[in-house]
Amino acid sequence: MCKFSEPTRQKLGNAIVYIARHTVNLSKTKLLKLLYLMEERMALKFHVPFLAIPFEVWQAGPVAKDVFVDLSDGPFLLKDYVKTEFRDGGTFINPIADFDDSEFSEYELEMMDEVLKNYGNMSASELVALTHKKGSLWYKTAARTGLLDAFCRHECNNSDQQIDFTEAMSVCTAEDYRESLNIRQTANILNAASHV
Repeated sequence: MCKFSEPTRQKLGNAIVYIARHTVNLSKTKLLKLLYLMEERMALKFHVPFLAIPFEVWQAGPVAKDVFVDLSDGPFLLKDYVKTEFRDGGTFINPIADFDDSEFSEYELEMMDEVLKNYGNMSASELVALTHKKGSLWYKTAARTGLLDAFCRHECNNSDQQIDFTEAMSVCTAEDYRESLNIRQTANILNAASHV
């Protein structure tokens, strides 16, 4: 997460605050799946990234590794936005900041509301099953790379294989999305480097 620029950290933190304020019993797993569904929805509907952070193919579904690590170890980088609580064998997320919508476009806010309306009441297990379903980007990547078999045999529980949203796009749309993603990720790296 050290490669995130301050604007990306703020947008991520506020997205998590928004999810936490609109979701009951927000576990870390549920949060990670909702973030993924928001990223996927933005990419596939509007052909632009939402947070522009990578989601890896793990046994429990698509995971933003840096968010997972920060919430598991702290939080540290997200400490101004949320606190974690370990209970019932899991990590739960509670907001400590007010939501600041200045980081978000009208379309992003509508998309976040849509994802929470459709999936916010689902359990973490139901969201894992949803993101794992046959034909999903997680499933296609896991099957293509041999991870699906490895996960089923309990040989591993994570990987560095990233979800590529362009697999579900037309060639022209994929090109536009990649260009937008490259701009956001380059800005992220340059802004992060300038704050070192």
